Amino acid sequence: MIKYLGSKRALLDPIAAAVRALLPEGGHVCDLFSGTARVGHALKGAGFQVWSNDHNAYAHALATAYVQVDRDVWADRAEAVLADLSATPPAAGWFTKAFCEDARYFTPENGARIDAMRDRIEVMGLEPELKAIALVSLMEAADRVDSTAGLQMAYMKSWAARALKPLELRMPALQPAVAAGPCRATRADALETAAAFDGDLVYLDPPYNQHSYLGNYHVWESLILWDRPETYGIANKRIDVKTRKSAFNSRPGIGPALQAVIEAIRAPNLIVSFNDEGYLSREQLVEMLSARGHVQVVEIPRPRYVGARIGIHNPKGEKVGAVGRLRNVEYLFVVTERPAALAA
Repeated sequence: MIKYLGSKRALLDPIAAAVRALLPEGGHVCDLFSGTARVGHALKGAGFQVWSNDHNAYAHALATAYVQVDRDVWADRAEAVLADLSATPPAAGWFTKAFCEDARYFTPENGARIDAMRDRIEVMGLEPELKAIALVSLMEAADRVDSTAGLQMAYMKSWAARALKPLELRMPALQPAVAAGPCRATRADALETAAAFDGDLVYLDPPYNQHSYLGNYHVWESLILWDRPETYGIANKRIDVKTRKSAFNSRPGIGPALQAVIEAIRAPNLIVSFNDEGYLSREQLVEMLSARGHVQVVEIPRPRYVGARIGIHNPKGEKVGAVGRLRNVEYLFVVTERPAALAA
């Protein structure tokens, strides 16, 4: 899966353990802020029926491929589609100009491959699930040859070694169908989805500070939407990064926004992922969640994301700031109507 700030790849085991402790017989789980869909993918693999939701198009594509798609239904046809795309001759277009010439996220050679494959996907008339597999394969292939530190706020002054490799499609790690029932992926407002979900457990991993996922991964949003937007700045961000704002990226906005989502949830069990770099403190979150029942907190120390460890640089690539703390604490707030024994 793609490199991602806030990815729960390293926390999948404690998250899955918390879910299993609350739902030892399995059940229906909703991930309201699905991001890379790692959590939904893992829970589907563990046999849970999963509903993944996110408001960004690239996240919806990931959730469609990794949560909604059933491998046994789509794998053979997807192999044929990826073979077709891999044979498509390179043809530079909007993507190459925007992200290889005006900016330097990818080499022009790989940009031309991306342009051609993405144009081909658009005219193939694929079913939504099959199109999502193709889009995710292309996005992940591009991620393997990018020239960034993991965020699309800037690109390397000199080409990263991986950027010089040719782009290559691979089949995403699709999950088989689960006996609990069909899984689904939606692109909707978290508050609306919270109110609509009638299941056993909701997992919340909301944005927690000023860093916008749309701003950090605008290249993927443009790749998935393929709307060739107006761009701005050195990073060549989509112009709608300026207007598609989330209350969760605002210090005064996150508290009321999260409170509204929590109050809208009807499921008896709730797990919230947060971080000690967030706008809300551990104490504030415990107070907010206590109205729903018993709150247990699991603390997981982790290294900070790679950009923080590299330090602050100006547009010329010159280091202008000192590296701050190198570790943070990830929190899992486990909320249930009755106490549950969890392993830290």
